[in-house]
Amino acid sequence: MNGTTGTTGSTDLTTRPVIVVGSGPTGLLLAGDLATAGVPVTLLEKRPHGIGNLSRAFVLHARTLEQLDGRGLADPLEALGHPLDRLRLFGRLTLALATLPSRFGHLLVIPQYEVEKVLERRAVEAGVEFRYETEVTGLAQDADGVTVEVRTSAGATGTLRAGYVVGADGMRSAVRNALGLPFPGRSVIRSVVLADVRLAEEPETLLTVNAVGDAFAFLAPFGDGYHRVIAWNRARDVPDTEPLDLDEVREVTRSALGRDFGMYDARWMSRFHSDERQAPAYRVGRVLLAGDAAHVHTPAGGQGMNTGLQDAANLSWKLARVVDGRATADLLDTYQAERHPVGRSVLRSSGGIVRLAMAERPWTLALRAALTTFLNHVGPARRRAVGRVTGIGYRYPAPRGAHRLTGARVPDVTFADGSRLYEAQRGGRFVLVTPPGAHDEGTDGPREGRLAVRHWASDRRTALLVRPDGYVAWAADDACPAAIGAALAAHVG
Repeated sequence: MNGTTGTTGSTDLTTRPVIVVGSGPTGLLLAGDLATAGVPVTLLEKRPHGIGNLSRAFVLHARTLEQLDGRGLADPLEALGHPLDRLRLFGRLTLALATLPSRFGHLLVIPQYEVEKVLERRAVEAGVEFRYETEVTGLAQDADGVTVEVRTSAGATGTLRAGYVVGADGMRSAVRNALGLPFPGRSVIRSVVLADVRLAEEPETLLTVNAVGDAFAFLAPFGDGYHRVIAWNRARDVPDTEPLDLDEVREVTRSALGRDFGMYDARWMSRFHSDERQAPAYRVGRVLLAGDAAHVHTPAGGQGMNTGLQDAANLSWKLARVVDGRATADLLDTYQAERHPVGRSVLRSSGGIVRLAMAERPWTLALRAALTTFLNHVGPARRRAVGRVTGIGYRYPAPRGAHRLTGARVPDVTFADGSRLYEAQRGGRFVLVTPPGAHDEGTDGPREGRLAVRHWASDRRTALLVRPDGYVAWAADDACPAAIGAALAAHVG
C-alpha cells in the first residue's frame, strides 16, 4: 500500500499540489484521476485503512458506468455486479433501461464497497499518497495555497500545505465546516432502519422495493449470501439511538413487501435519518467540495454515489489543468456552474420519488396515479425521467453563440479505426473527432498524451472536441484547420 498511516505529528509546509479529504468513492475517483494526470495527490482519511461492507449505495447508473468506462473500470465492475434492465417505482411504474442511448442499457446492482475496492486499487497504482487515521480539524487559505490543520488517531497534531484542497468527506464534512459554509435543508425521513440479513426465501427480483401505507422497504443482495434491508415505518418516528432488533425489521418489511422472506442471522443493524441539503457554493477560493460534502438527498432512485462520482469526473480534469498551468483558476468556476444545478435537480427528483412513494393523502395518491399513467403512456416524458435518474439526460450550459452541441454528453462512438470514444479518453485525454481524411496538423507534439484524434466512421462533417469527462467542449460544422487549431489552443492548451 502506497502511503502512511497516522504519521502526521508536526508541521509539514512542503506544498502538495492537491489534498483530497475523504476516501469514499468520490475522493478515490478524484484522487486517482489527478494522479493519473501526473498531479501529486495526498488523500487524508480519518478512519483506519480498510473497506467495510456497511455501505448504503447499491446501484451504478448508465452515466456513471460511462465515466468509469473512460477509465477502463466499467468492465471489471460489470463482472462483479448484476445488471437490471428496468427500474420499478410506485408498484405500477416501470422505467425500461434497455433502450437507453448508451453502451450500458441497464443499471448495475453492486455494493459500494466493491466500487471502492476498484477505485482504491487504481489510486494506489497511480501513486496517490494515503494518510489514514488523519482528521482535518481546520484550514486557512491565502493567495498561494491552503494550510490544513490535522490530528492523528494517536492525538498528534500538525499542519499540511496544499495548492488546492477538495473536501469529499461526506455529509458531516470537516472541510465544509472549516470554510464556515452553511448546509441548508432538512431531515426528510427519520428512523430509517438498516440491516444485513440472510434470507430463507430468495426474492423474485434482483432489487425488491415497495411502499404500502406507512411502510417502505428495499432489498438488495451483497453477493455474499447476505441482503441489505432498508426500511421505514412512518408511524415509528424514534431517534437514531433507539435500540433496533430483527423483529422490528421483519415487521416493517412484511408491511411493505407482504412478507419478510424468512430473514435471519442479522450481522449488522442500525438506524439513520435521510436529509436533503446542498451547500450554496462548491468552490471557495482554493477549496472545493464534492459528493456528500456538497449535497445529500434521499436514497430514492439510487443517485447518491452516482452524483458524487460524476462530480469527481467533472472536477478532476479541470483541477489538473489549473495545477499544471495549462488553464487559469477561472476554469474551476465552471465546476460550480455545471454541477450545482445537477445537485439541485437530484435533490428534487429523489425527494419527489420518496414523497410520492409514501403518499397517504387522497390528493397525493391521485397525483401519483396520474403521474404513473402519464409516464407509462407518454414516451418523451418517460425518456426525460429516465435520463434524469440515470444521469445521461443532463447537459451543461454553453457560452452564448456556441455550437448547439456544446455542453452535450457524447455517447460512446465507434470510429473509423474501430476504436471507441471511451477507450480514446483513457488517461484523461481530450478527443478530437473530425471527418475522414481531415488534416491533423497541430494535434501532435506538445499535446501528445493529452489529446487523442479520431475520425468519424461515417461521412459526418461536424468536428467535435470532447472533454475528458465526455461532454462537448467545442464543435463546428465544416471547420477549417485554423478553427480546429484555435479550439485546441483554447481548451487543451
